[in-house]
Amino acid sequence: MLSYQHGYHAGNRADVLKHAVLHALLKEIAAAGKPVLYVETHSGRGRYDLTGEQARKGGECDTGIIALHQGKPPRPLKPWVSDVEARGMKDYPGSPALAQSLLPPSARMIFFEKHPAEHAALAKAVGNDPRVQVKHSDGYSGALKLAPRGAEQMVCFVDPSYETSRDIDALALWTPRALKRWPNGILILWLPLFRDGRETEFGEYLASLDDCIIAGARWPVDVDDESALEGSAIVAFRAPSSASAPSHAIASSLQSWWSAEAARS
Repeated sequence: MLSYQHGYHAGNRADVLKHAVLHALLKEIAAAGKPVLYVETHSGRGRYDLTGEQARKGGECDTGIIALHQGKPPRPLKPWVSDVEARGMKDYPGSPALAQSLLPPSARMIFFEKHPAEHAALAKAVGNDPRVQVKHSDGYSGALKLAPRGAEQMVCFVDPSYETSRDIDALALWTPRALKRWPNGILILWLPLFRDGRETEFGEYLASLDDCIIAGARWPVDVDDESALEGSAIVAFRAPSSASAPSHAIASSLQSWWSAEAARS
């Protein structure tokens, strides 16, 4: 939906799991040494100022990346946290910025974003990187028109807003089409975990489609908290087997970190 702007939620606990696991996956993909075509269907603005008006309105990053920055992050998260800290909290990297920093000079990247303001910010954020194209159009339909060249490894990251149940329905229809379109492609999906468990059946459906890594974590939720979310997960189809251990280590250590943090408060 065009009302969604990720800046209000950037750096929150859901983002921490998502970006830490994506960071680990992209490092392993880059280490394989193949040329890469990397595509994002819902890119957002690429970089976020966690001291700015949007981020500070709800302060969601305070229990996410800020808590990790101010504390002692679990060892599996240190590679991602170190990269974030090197940029500073005024330049928190979204997934496009992570891809730009981790993928090799030979990579091609295509970022889709429909929201006009987010698209304009994304185009500015990627700078003059000759590897990148930024498209102001629907990512689902646009991505399926793309194909890797020659020896390129296709990698597609999908991160919709999940503002309504239609987002899950759309992804349920799109995912098998994408897996068929790119029979050797790596498909990475972000999935929110809800307090009412509405994503359970969808997650089981995704796991039935192809070999995948599923790395997720939940945080303790206060009974007075009105948020529908209680966790975050990444589903990565056909990812390098070497990415499984670090992805699961990130998820497991985060769940323990959040539980310990709740006990301390």
